[in-house]
Amino acid sequence: MRKQVYKDPRPPEHFRRFHERTRSRRPDIVYELVRLVLTPYLLLFYRARCIDSANVPLDGPAIIAPNHFSFLDHFFLAVYLRRKVHFMAKSQLFKPPMQFIYTHGGVFPVRRGHHDDEAFHTANAILARGDIVVMYAEAGRSRTGELGKPRHGLGRLALESGAPVVPAAIAGTERARNWKRLQFPQVTVQFGEPLAFARVEDPQREQAQVASEVVFERVRAMHARLCGEGRRGAVRAARAARRAAEATGRRPADA
Repeated sequence: MRKQVYKDPRPPEHFRRFHERTRSRRPDIVYELVRLVLTPYLLLFYRARCIDSANVPLDGPAIIAPNHFSFLDHFFLAVYLRRKVHFMAKSQLFKPPMQFIYTHGGVFPVRRGHHDDEAFHTANAILARGDIVVMYAEAGRSRTGELGKPRHGLGRLALESGAPVVPAAIAGTERARNWKRLQFPQVTVQFGEPLAFARVEDPQREQAQVASEVVFERVRAMHARLCGEGRRGAVRAARAARRAAEATGRRPADA
Protein backbone atom coordinates (compact mmCIF):
# COMPACT_ATOMS: atom_id res chain seq x y z
CA MET A 1 0.00 0.00 0.00
CA ARG A 2 1.37 3.38 -1.01
CA LYS A 3 2.49 5.57 1.87
CA GLN A 4 0.25 8.57 2.42
CA VAL A 5 1.62 12.11 2.50
CA TYR A 6 -0.43 14.09 5.00
CA LYS A 7 1.11 17.52 4.55
CA ASP A 8 1.67 19.28 1.25
CA PRO A 9 4.87 21.37 1.49
CA ARG A 10 4.01 23.64 -1.44
CA PRO A 11 2.97 27.22 -0.54
CA PRO A 12 -0.60 28.50 -0.92
CA GLU A 13 0.44 30.63 -3.89
CA HIS A 14 1.15 27.51 -5.90
CA PHE A 15 -2.55 26.61 -5.91
CA ARG A 16 -3.99 30.07 -6.49
CA ARG A 17 -4.41 29.59 -10.25
CA PHE A 18 -6.46 26.44 -9.74
CA HIS A 19 -8.84 28.24 -7.40
CA GLU A 20 -9.14 31.26 -9.69
CA ARG A 21 -10.05 29.09 -12.65
CA THR A 22 -12.65 27.10 -10.72
CA ARG A 23 -14.26 30.24 -9.32
CA SER A 24 -14.59 31.80 -12.77
CA ARG A 25 -15.34 28.79 -14.99
CA ARG A 26 -17.42 25.66 -14.98
CA PRO A 27 -16.04 22.25 -16.05
CA ASP A 28 -15.47 22.13 -19.81
CA ILE A 29 -15.28 19.46 -22.50
CA VAL A 30 -12.59 17.59 -20.55
CA TYR A 31 -15.29 16.68 -18.01
CA GLU A 32 -17.46 15.21 -20.76
CA LEU A 33 -14.57 13.31 -22.32
CA VAL A 34 -13.56 11.72 -19.03
CA ARG A 35 -17.15 10.71 -18.36
CA LEU A 36 -17.49 9.30 -21.89
CA VAL A 37 -14.36 7.20 -21.51
CA LEU A 38 -14.99 5.92 -17.98
CA THR A 39 -18.73 5.25 -18.06
CA PRO A 40 -18.54 1.94 -20.00
CA TYR A 41 -15.70 0.77 -17.75
CA LEU A 42 -17.59 1.52 -14.56
CA LEU A 43 -20.87 0.03 -15.75
CA LEU A 44 -19.48 -3.12 -17.33
CA PHE A 45 -16.65 -4.11 -15.02
CA TYR A 46 -18.06 -2.92 -11.69
CA ARG A 47 -21.75 -3.43 -12.60
CA ALA A 48 -22.26 0.02 -11.11
CA ARG A 49 -25.80 1.03 -10.31
CA CYS A 50 -27.41 4.05 -8.69
CA ILE A 51 -30.38 4.43 -6.35
CA ASP A 52 -32.39 7.64 -5.92
CA SER A 53 -30.37 10.01 -8.10
CA ALA A 54 -33.59 12.08 -8.19
CA ASN A 55 -32.69 13.25 -4.67
CA VAL A 56 -29.99 15.46 -6.20
CA PRO A 57 -31.63 18.83 -7.00
CA LEU A 58 -32.10 19.50 -10.71
CA ASP A 59 -30.96 23.09 -10.28
CA GLY A 60 -29.56 25.42 -7.68
CA PRO A 61 -26.69 24.92 -5.24
CA ALA A 62 -26.16 21.61 -3.48
CA ILE A 63 -23.47 19.76 -1.56
CA ILE A 64 -23.12 16.02 -2.10
CA ALA A 65 -21.55 14.30 0.91
CA PRO A 66 -20.48 10.68 0.35
CA ASN A 67 -18.24 8.25 2.19
CA HIS A 68 -14.86 7.70 0.57
CA PHE A 69 -12.96 4.47 -0.07
CA SER A 70 -11.41 4.85 -3.51
CA PHE A 71 -10.08 7.35 -6.03
CA LEU A 72 -12.81 6.02 -8.32
CA ASP A 73 -15.54 7.34 -6.01
CA HIS A 74 -15.46 10.65 -7.88
CA PHE A 75 -16.45 8.94 -11.09
CA PHE A 76 -19.04 6.58 -9.64
CA LEU A 77 -20.83 9.64 -8.26
CA ALA A 78 -20.69 11.75 -11.39
CA VAL A 79 -21.60 9.13 -13.97
CA TYR A 80 -25.26 9.07 -12.94
CA LEU A 81 -25.81 12.81 -12.63
CA ARG A 82 -26.87 14.99 -15.52
CA ARG A 83 -25.45 18.04 -13.81
CA LYS A 84 -21.72 18.61 -13.75
CA VAL A 85 -20.23 18.54 -10.28
CA HIS A 86 -17.11 20.03 -8.70
CA PHE A 87 -14.89 17.99 -6.43
CA MET A 88 -12.77 19.17 -3.52
CA ALA A 89 -9.66 16.96 -3.67
CA LYS A 90 -6.35 16.70 -1.83
CA SER A 91 -3.69 19.03 -3.17
CA GLN A 92 -1.16 16.23 -3.75
CA LEU A 93 -3.13 15.24 -6.85
CA PHE A 94 -2.30 18.54 -8.51
CA LYS A 95 0.86 17.64 -10.39
CA PRO A 96 1.60 17.52 -14.12
CA PRO A 97 0.20 16.16 -16.33
CA MET A 98 -2.98 15.21 -14.45
CA GLN A 99 -3.54 18.66 -12.96
CA PHE A 100 -4.71 19.83 -16.40
CA ILE A 101 -7.46 17.21 -16.41
CA TYR A 102 -8.43 17.95 -12.82
CA THR A 103 -8.63 21.69 -13.33
CA HIS A 104 -10.66 21.45 -16.53
CA GLY A 105 -12.76 18.63 -15.10
CA GLY A 106 -14.14 20.50 -12.11
CA VAL A 107 -11.64 19.48 -9.41
CA PHE A 108 -10.14 22.06 -7.05
CA PRO A 109 -7.51 21.52 -4.34
CA VAL A 110 -7.60 21.61 -0.58
CA ARG A 111 -4.08 22.04 0.75
CA ARG A 112 -3.60 18.94 2.80
CA GLY A 113 -2.20 19.24 6.28
CA HIS A 114 -2.98 22.96 6.49
CA HIS A 115 -5.87 25.21 7.47
CA ASP A 116 -6.97 26.06 3.93
CA ASP A 117 -9.60 28.79 3.76
CA GLU A 118 -9.03 29.17 0.01
CA ALA A 119 -10.67 25.79 -0.61
CA PHE A 120 -13.77 26.94 1.28
CA HIS A 121 -13.84 30.26 -0.56
CA THR A 122 -13.80 28.33 -3.84
CA ALA A 123 -16.51 25.93 -2.68
CA ASN A 124 -18.72 28.82 -1.56
CA ALA A 125 -18.16 30.59 -4.90
CA ILE A 126 -19.31 27.46 -6.75
CA LEU A 127 -22.42 27.17 -4.60
CA ALA A 128 -23.16 30.90 -4.92
CA ARG A 129 -23.44 30.54 -8.69
CA GLY A 130 -25.85 27.61 -8.28
CA ASP A 131 -23.59 24.63 -8.89
CA ILE A 132 -22.79 21.40 -7.02
CA VAL A 133 -19.82 20.63 -4.78
CA VAL A 134 -18.86 17.11 -3.74
CA MET A 135 -17.15 17.03 -0.35
CA TYR A 136 -16.27 13.83 1.45
CA ALA A 137 -17.54 13.88 5.01
CA GLU A 138 -14.49 11.99 6.28
CA ALA A 139 -12.18 14.57 4.65
CA GLY A 140 -10.09 11.77 3.20
CA ARG A 141 -10.12 8.21 1.99
CA SER A 142 -10.67 5.39 4.47
CA ARG A 143 -8.02 2.73 3.98
CA THR A 144 -9.45 0.23 6.49
CA GLY A 145 -12.49 -0.89 4.51
CA GLU A 146 -14.73 0.62 7.19
CA LEU A 147 -16.41 4.00 7.34
CA GLY A 148 -14.32 6.65 9.06
CA LYS A 149 -15.41 9.56 11.23
CA PRO A 150 -16.93 12.77 9.87
CA ARG A 151 -14.82 15.91 10.08
CA HIS A 152 -16.06 19.42 10.71
CA GLY A 153 -15.24 20.75 7.21
CA LEU A 154 -18.44 19.43 5.63
CA GLY A 155 -20.54 21.02 8.35
CA ARG A 156 -18.68 24.29 7.97
CA LEU A 157 -19.46 24.46 4.26
CA ALA A 158 -23.10 23.49 4.81
CA LEU A 159 -23.62 26.16 7.47
CA GLU A 160 -21.67 28.90 5.68
CA SER A 161 -23.50 28.39 2.39
CA GLY A 162 -26.95 27.31 3.54
CA ALA A 163 -27.00 24.94 0.56
CA PRO A 164 -28.91 21.66 0.86
CA VAL A 165 -26.72 18.65 1.63
CA VAL A 166 -27.35 15.34 -0.15
CA PRO A 167 -25.91 12.42 1.84
CA ALA A 168 -24.58 9.66 -0.40
CA ALA A 169 -23.42 6.11 0.30
CA ILE A 170 -20.99 4.23 -1.92
CA ALA A 171 -20.68 0.49 -1.32
CA GLY A 172 -18.14 -1.76 -2.99
CA THR A 173 -15.28 0.61 -3.73
CA GLU A 174 -13.45 -0.48 -0.58
CA ARG A 175 -12.42 -3.43 -2.79
CA ALA A 176 -11.87 -1.44 -5.96
CA ARG A 177 -8.09 -1.99 -5.81
CA ASN A 178 -8.74 -5.66 -6.54
CA TRP A 179 -8.73 -4.85 -10.24
CA LYS A 180 -5.00 -5.59 -10.10
CA ARG A 181 -6.00 -9.21 -9.45
CA LEU A 182 -8.73 -9.01 -12.10
CA GLN A 183 -11.40 -8.80 -9.40
CA PHE A 184 -14.05 -6.14 -9.88
CA PRO A 185 -16.51 -5.71 -7.00
CA GLN A 186 -20.08 -4.70 -7.62
CA VAL A 187 -20.52 -1.00 -6.77
CA THR A 188 -23.73 0.72 -5.72
CA VAL A 189 -24.30 4.42 -5.11
CA GLN A 190 -27.31 5.71 -3.22
CA PHE A 191 -28.31 9.34 -2.79
CA GLY A 192 -30.35 10.26 0.27
CA GLU A 193 -32.90 12.98 0.77
CA PRO A 194 -31.42 16.49 0.99
CA LEU A 195 -30.87 17.98 4.41
CA ALA A 196 -31.44 21.69 4.98
CA PHE A 197 -29.38 23.60 7.53
CA ALA A 198 -29.99 27.17 8.65
CA ARG A 199 -27.24 29.44 7.38
CA VAL A 200 -24.61 30.55 9.89
CA GLU A 201 -22.24 33.30 8.78
CA ASP A 202 -19.27 32.24 10.89
CA PRO A 203 -19.98 28.80 12.39
CA GLN A 204 -18.02 27.59 15.37
CA ARG A 205 -16.06 24.37 14.99
CA GLU A 206 -18.43 22.58 17.37
CA GLN A 207 -21.47 23.68 15.36
CA ALA A 208 -19.82 22.49 12.16
CA GLN A 209 -18.95 19.14 13.70
CA VAL A 210 -22.54 18.56 14.79
CA ALA A 211 -23.80 19.32 11.27
CA SER A 212 -21.26 16.90 9.77
CA GLU A 213 -22.34 14.17 12.16
CA VAL A 214 -26.02 14.69 11.29
CA VAL A 215 -25.23 14.18 7.61
CA PHE A 216 -22.92 11.24 8.18
CA GLU A 217 -25.52 9.39 10.23
CA ARG A 218 -27.62 9.29 7.07
CA VAL A 219 -24.61 8.07 5.10
CA ARG A 220 -23.95 5.33 7.67
CA ALA A 221 -27.57 4.15 7.58
CA MET A 222 -27.63 3.90 3.79
CA HIS A 223 -24.23 2.21 3.65
CA ALA A 224 -25.25 -0.32 6.30
CA ARG A 225 -28.36 -1.19 4.33
CA LEU A 226 -26.43 -1.55 1.08
CA CYS A 227 -23.96 -3.89 2.78
CA GLY A 228 -26.47 -5.76 4.93
CA GLU A 229 -29.42 -6.16 2.57
CA GLY A 230 -27.61 -5.89 -0.74
CA ARG A 231 -28.57 -3.84 -3.76
CA ARG A 232 -31.97 -5.46 -4.19
CA GLY A 233 -32.92 -4.88 -0.59
CA ALA A 234 -31.84 -1.24 -0.78
CA VAL A 235 -33.84 -0.75 -3.97
CA ARG A 236 -36.96 -2.24 -2.37
CA ALA A 237 -36.54 -0.02 0.68
CA ALA A 238 -36.02 3.07 -1.48
CA ARG A 239 -39.15 2.33 -3.49
CA ALA A 240 -41.18 1.85 -0.32
CA ALA A 241 -39.84 5.14 1.08
CA ARG A 242 -40.77 6.98 -2.13
CA ARG A 243 -44.29 5.59 -2.05
CA ALA A 244 -44.68 6.61 1.59
CA ALA A 245 -43.36 10.12 0.84
CA GLU A 246 -45.76 10.51 -2.09
CA ALA A 247 -48.67 9.38 0.06
CA THR A 248 -47.93 11.88 2.81
CA GLY A 249 -46.61 14.74 0.69
CA ARG A 250 -43.43 14.77 2.77
CA ARG A 251 -40.63 17.13 1.75
CA PRO A 252 -36.85 16.79 2.15
CA ALA A 253 -35.78 16.58 5.78
CA ASP A 254 -34.75 19.64 7.73
CA ALA A 255 -31.84 19.43 10.20
